Amino acid sequence: MRAVRVRELIGPDGLEVVDVEAPEAGGQLLLDVHAAGISYPELLLSRGLYQLKPDPPFILGSEVAGVVRDAPSESRFSAGDRVVAFTMGAMAELAVATETMAFAIPETLDFAKGAALFMNYHTAHFGLERRAALKSGESLLVHGAAGGVGTAAIQVGKALGARVLAVVSTDEKEQVARDCGADEVVRSDADWTAAAREFGGDGVDVVYDPVGGERFSQSIRCLASEGRAVVIGFVEGSIPEIAVNRLLLRNVSVVGAAWGHFAFTRPAYLRAVADDLARMVAEGHVDPVIGGSYSMDDVAQALRDLDERRAIGKLVLDPHL
Repeated sequence: MRAVRVRELIGPDGLEVVDVEAPEAGGQLLLDVHAAGISYPELLLSRGLYQLKPDPPFILGSEVAGVVRDAPSESRFSAGDRVVAFTMGAMAELAVATETMAFAIPETLDFAKGAALFMNYHTAHFGLERRAALKSGESLLVHGAAGGVGTAAIQVGKALGARVLAVVSTDEKEQVARDCGADEVVRSDADWTAAAREFGGDGVDVVYDPVGGERFSQSIRCLASEGRAVVIGFVEGSIPEIAVNRLLLRNVSVVGAAWGHFAFTRPAYLRAVADDLARMVAEGHVDPVIGGSYSMDDVAQALRDLDERRAIGKLVLDPHL
């Protein structure tokens, strides 16, 4: 089978498309891959900078949407079922996944949107519903609001009843954020801190931040009393430091949202979130934005687009292109 493999830990230039031996089910689910997610962790993996550090060569990708080719006899899935799963080695024609990491794709979603569901939407649900305890009627500020992470946070935030202020950098990205349900949109090169304080009345209740750097430090100043800033990642490149006296004097909190580390040891929690996201899909709140489908030969370019923050919505690999 064909697969996208990391040959050398030098970023997108270290990728290669190769023919490798097809995996065997081995008591797990064997999937025909129809789409695989392309996310920021893949960029970090290609550079050896992610928490997981497999030695090259290894097949890239962790989010897969496809059709079950083979399943154990006791499985809740059977051949022909459409599933989304989290696994290592997703960017290939075939992939293997454990049943605890696989869920049915809602009927209204195609494979590309199914591949977008796992990492971004589970993280948004974990960060907003569990870690930030976002309540209906509260105000939510989303940074990087037109990317895969940001669009997921807008949609999940709206499903939880929040009022959403989106921070974006271009006209095109503003339209994407509005289409996702953002109540207001502000440019990242404008005075978004003033807009945030006005939007919430006395600041926003929750900030969802995948950007990091100085953006995060400024976000702390935008929180209302008892506000929560959710740490998702650091695509800006630097990890901010906080003067904790600000947290004390203003009665605000900073919470981390490392979804994978938490969820992978709690299969019942994963399943409950998958069920809740399926409800949000059925109610029309969640509809992943697909910014582009790439062939295997073009995955390196997709990672460059992510790295240079040109991507809109979720990027996916289509192994049939």
